[in-house]
Amino acid sequence: MAEPSGASAAARIPAQPGAEDVDRERRDPGRDGGDDPSRDGTGGRARGTGEPVGAARGEHIHSEPPAPRPRVLVQRSSVRGQILDALRSALLAGELRPGEVYSAPALGERFGVSATPVREAMQQLAVEGAVEVVPNRGFRVVRRGDRERAELSEVRALLEAPVWLRLARTVPAERWARLRPLAEATARAASSGCPAGYAEADRAFHRAVLALAGNEQLVGIAGDLHRRAQWPPDGTPAARGRADLIADAHEHTALLDALIAGDQDLVRALVEEHFGAAP
Repeated sequence: MAEPSGASAAARIPAQPGAEDVDRERRDPGRDGGDDPSRDGTGGRARGTGEPVGAARGEHIHSEPPAPRPRVLVQRSSVRGQILDALRSALLAGELRPGEVYSAPALGERFGVSATPVREAMQQLAVEGAVEVVPNRGFRVVRRGDRERAELSEVRALLEAPVWLRLARTVPAERWARLRPLAEATARAASSGCPAGYAEADRAFHRAVLALAGNEQLVGIAGDLHRRAQWPPDGTPAARGRADLIADAHEHTALLDALIAGDQDLVRALVEEHFGAAP
């Protein structure tokens, strides 16, 4: 029979010793210089490794403690997520000011945690474009001018508006009606006046609309642009005031009503208004 090749060869089980081989090894252990530590003078260590021969073969050595479960990693991941949410809220509320440098140890003391989860969260914010790394100092909150915000709004409009208009022609009214709770959630968040709460509700509504297109790449890219556009501009204590948030949330409700009614002309007008005023 031909030798197996590829993955089958790698997974081939080696031949097991027969009864005669076992009996021969019992009568003359280490006959071929096998596992008898007295034969090679290593004291039961694999040559060149300093490890017990069983460990060199991947076997468990009874003197070794069992490997601990990675519970600490799971816990740290949870802490990092909480710190990331708290930092996003502080950025949107203007508590972390554009242009200022913040160190991970100082922020960790503020939140009552070590510097490690803060540093990990800040690195994620750097990926999102909210902060930039300052070597040996910490993280600087990015200054965001009117031009950058306008560019982000333009890109969002180019990406999202055509999708909304296409979905308006193809998605049935009952599916649009299922988004009503999300639109209402943006209205409640706007009324609270909390920039971070509204930012989350706003992204959730837009994400649900774009998800109807069935394109995960679109949802991911648009979501990243949306989040970047929500960071407050330089010199402003918060992204937008309560009145602006309420007006934006009202546009969500009006758009949803037009989509459910199938009024294509009104949908087009509202989409242009909504993305013209984005984020």
